Amino acid sequence: MKPTVFRFLLLLSGLCGLSSHAFAAESSAIEAPGPLGPLAGTFVNAGSGTSVVLMIPGSGPTDRDGNSALGPKPATLRQIADGLARRGISSVRIDKRGMFGSKQAVADGNHVTIADYATDVRNWIAVIRRKAGVRCVWLAGHSEGGLVALAAAQGQADICGLILLSTAGRPLGEVLRGQFHAVPSAQTVLPQIDGAIDALEAGHHVDVQTLHPGLRQLFHSAVQDYMIDLFHHDPVALLRAYRGPVLIMQGAADRQVSATEDLPLLKAADPKAQVVLLPNVIHPLADLGVAPAADGSLPLDGAVVSDIAEFVLKH
Repeated sequence: MKPTVFRFLLLLSGLCGLSSHAFAAESSAIEAPGPLGPLAGTFVNAGSGTSVVLMIPGSGPTDRDGNSALGPKPATLRQIADGLARRGISSVRIDKRGMFGSKQAVADGNHVTIADYATDVRNWIAVIRRKAGVRCVWLAGHSEGGLVALAAAQGQADICGLILLSTAGRPLGEVLRGQFHAVPSAQTVLPQIDGAIDALEAGHHVDVQTLHPGLRQLFHSAVQDYMIDLFHHDPVALLRAYRGPVLIMQGAADRQVSATEDLPLLKAADPKAQVVLLPNVIHPLADLGVAPAADGSLPLDGAVVSDIAEFVLKH
């Protein structure tokens, strides 16, 4: 298995599935230019002249639907796309460079930066504007995808607004550190964890052979350059610099991104943002404790699609 899959395993570990519903909108393949080959996505066309939401997946090997190669299959983004289509809103959901349908876009999916992902988003925007004939495109980022959306939006006039779903307000090094400190079984190796994160935040590589065997995949040498880049991005600073409409949606039961630590930081960064705090909702925006369907999926919380659609349509 390629080391890519170990990026921010904890951010993905709590994900659950979501159910699927049919809709009448047309769904088709779409491509955007990548460095070495095309970037791949799915265009859900709700009709001529409709708003278009570009959906950016979260951390690690997460595909355009919001499903992880590590096992969790929440289909968060696919379910949102289906729901938005029923409300007359089009969408494009994408595979990240070097992964899944976009595998040929770069030689190694580990050798990326947030700036690279932001460049890909801007290429997608140009393609969508030509194909759909729209003036601007909405960006919806889930988890780490929210950080990418914030980075891509800087200085861009062709972005309608931002939809930040389960998005951290702290730099992701702090988020990762907090996740480990909340795990009782990790207490004995916290000095190694904190030391590794401190080193990466300072721009230094870590000798994984000095770490507990259970930590070596998470801090794999192949992904350390990406982690060094990722950890220096501050979502609060990026949000403060953005001037367009913003929706912030967070689950109160999210164990990956904190409603008590991350959400207040985002709210303070943009007091005009619309904030939706969903009680009893976990990281993939599903209700905690809902029985899974036959395919293992869980339905989105009932407010997710309606609140996103209302936000897009009123702007």
